[in-house]
Amino acid sequence: MVARAYTVAFEGVEARIVEVQCALSAGLPAFHIVGLPDKAVSEARERVRAALSAMSIALPAKRITINLSPADVLKEGSHFDLPVALALLAALDIIPADKMAETVALGELSLDGALIPVIGALPAAVAAASVDRQLVCPRACGPEAAWVEATSVIAASSLIEVINHFNGKSVIPAARPGEVSGAPGTRDLRDVKGQERAKRALEIAAAGRHHMFMVGSPGSGKSMLAARLPGILPHLTPLEALETSMIHSISGLLDEGGISRNRPFREPHHTASVAAIVGGGRGAKPGEISLAHNGVLFMDEFPEFPRTVLETLRQPVETGEVVVARANAHVRYPCRFLLIAAANPCKCGYLTEPARACGRAPACGEDYLGRISGPLMDRFDLRIEVPPVAFADLDLPPSGDSSAQVAARVAAARQVQADRYAGYDTIRVNADAEGALLEQIAEPDTAGKALLLQAAARFGLTARGYHRILRVARTIADLDGALTVQYRHIAEAISYRLIGPSRGTD
Repeated sequence: MVARAYTVAFEGVEARIVEVQCALSAGLPAFHIVGLPDKAVSEARERVRAALSAMSIALPAKRITINLSPADVLKEGSHFDLPVALALLAALDIIPADKMAETVALGELSLDGALIPVIGALPAAVAAASVDRQLVCPRACGPEAAWVEATSVIAASSLIEVINHFNGKSVIPAARPGEVSGAPGTRDLRDVKGQERAKRALEIAAAGRHHMFMVGSPGSGKSMLAARLPGILPHLTPLEALETSMIHSISGLLDEGGISRNRPFREPHHTASVAAIVGGGRGAKPGEISLAHNGVLFMDEFPEFPRTVLETLRQPVETGEVVVARANAHVRYPCRFLLIAAANPCKCGYLTEPARACGRAPACGEDYLGRISGPLMDRFDLRIEVPPVAFADLDLPPSGDSSAQVAARVAAARQVQADRYAGYDTIRVNADAEGALLEQIAEPDTAGKALLLQAAARFGLTARGYHRILRVARTIADLDGALTVQYRHIAEAISYRLIGPSRGTD
């Protein structure tokens, strides 16, 4: 007789159902796990043996074989402990085998039988719901998994609780979802003195999810502006919150099972590796660009990042997804993020300040910003200079709109775009529009068309740059409440593309 239990193997943010088969046969006593397990899965037999011994359950003097099917899929992680134990208990007739056919389980076992939290409870619950099974997991993972309403989640603190539940001795109630956090931030745009043009560009970037590049001397407020971007972005929709939380679940970043409605804000250091930014490493884990999915990726000191890191951004920025290719895995992660990059104009940072002029100008600036390739720079919709603020302006009272006021305008523009792209699965904001659809929604008036053609010829715009101007103009029109793209919208959009990779124009 072969007893069966079910668990999952993770492939990116997807969870694939794995059948755990247990067979007891005559022969020398042994305990083997087969089916392409990694080291952590192979060691599960010792944890299971110790946990059962702690509950005074002795293993029979037989040959125990655990097979993880499909056998050609690599099994990684300690979450296989619980399903292995349940399959073995079903084979020993300690728990009903028919109950295991209706259950997906994951969890790590301690040597005394306690269940230790594991990552990936949310995508595991989605997988269990897709095959109409309930999920059994550690108690700490219950609030996270319970967000999937289509399945029942049983969250236990120990293996003995699971055994008693399936035997009807002590039924565990279904887990309840964790708390939803969406509290507003404390950083307000009014804290930034001056920089009205940069604030306007930040509003446009937030409204249409347009990538933005800022150049300015040290202390001019680039990081301060970027830190206030989450405060003007709308809350995540339920679908976006689920997408983002599944990535964070795989990475073990969900706090006590709660799902946040706030958009992610990631700011990696410029010493980060390719695997840290794009994804990879052991198990092909998601990188910073995927952790920033539906949120903001802020890369300060942009030219200081290794050239290999910068160039790997080119494809994800365009497609909104990244494929991490390894010898044993090809994993696909979503990464539709808003990229905000900041840089000094040169190595010393004072190229544009007459009072502190750089002694190596202009070669210093050309060499420094020249580290950013033309194709990568071309992918920024908005490029602005952030000049230093005069000391006299620092004593002035707060000016301009607050983050709440700007957020209201951004939310209104986002709603216009949501209505416009309601019939499209992969298009949510203007930055996603392309081809015939972009030409249809962003067709400028006669004067605007003439200005755009003139700018394309004058500044040598690429086809990508031409279309990005149209997208930005469409977003400006949405903020303006205009149905069509007009001359003034095109003019403003063009003004945000006049900083090239060195110090001049495209």
